Amino acid sequence: MRGAAVVGNFIPSSELRAKPSAAQGMPDGAAARQRTKTAARLWRQVSASKPYLAARSFAVFLGLWHLLSLWNGNPIQLPTPLAVFGALGSLADDGELLENAEVSTVRLLISLALTVAVAVPLGFVMGISRRANAYIDPVIEMLRPISGIAWIPLGLFIFGVGDTLPVFIMVYTAFFPVLLNTIAGVRRVDRKLILAAQTMGLSRSAVIRMVIMPASLPLVMVGLRLGFAGAWTAIVAAELIGSPSGLGFAIEWYRQLLMSPKVFAYIMCIGFVGYVCDQGLQVAQRRLTPWVDGGRR
Repeated sequence: MRGAAVVGNFIPSSELRAKPSAAQGMPDGAAARQRTKTAARLWRQVSASKPYLAARSFAVFLGLWHLLSLWNGNPIQLPTPLAVFGALGSLADDGELLENAEVSTVRLLISLALTVAVAVPLGFVMGISRRANAYIDPVIEMLRPISGIAWIPLGLFIFGVGDTLPVFIMVYTAFFPVLLNTIAGVRRVDRKLILAAQTMGLSRSAVIRMVIMPASLPLVMVGLRLGFAGAWTAIVAAELIGSPSGLGFAIEWYRQLLMSPKVFAYIMCIGFVGYVCDQGLQVAQRRLTPWVDGGRR
């Protein structure tokens, strides 16, 4: 009887097949509409992403550049993007591009380090002490309108041709944005925070270290980014005249040889290195100041 029960309850193999899913059970028209909606949703996500927007803007820029070069018809004045990318690949294969980019980047990093070492402490002193600000501010405001490029002829007499002149020009150019933003950051610290710290018995140095410095850091980072932008722009002018190496020197060298594709290749390298360094500063800004809006992005 037990064997008969087993045989009686036997389920045919056709009934053991997996039941179709909801999508498989849909009519062909409904499944097609579902796939269309999914594809449209994915396309909206991709089209709104930063990499796609950047790629599209670069594609439009390169297209306009190509049309303009064809309209101009003079490859020395305006080479095509293909010629520039070919020169860029040639310079990269020779190692010349990397060598000059490394020289300019090292000079930039040295100049930024010197700028921070001088401008940030001076900015805190001028921001905290009104007497110090009254003494130093007239000199700062007299020197600030003078372009760093204006110091190149005098710098050639003092420093000669080499690494010192470009570093001096970059330090001078980056100094004022970092200094002024540091002063503004110190003066914008909430007075209630300082009074609360003093009420808790903190000394003056502890208030500066634990309250003023963290509260002013966002504007200091903004000044550092502005100073970097100015310094990176000035390095090209400084290396055009006062340096035997670097990106600016290479631009002037190939200009004299009428090799416009290589000139444009170095110009593109300047833009790329500047973009990468600025992105690095933005990452540092988000890490160091996560409490501001820029740090939550």
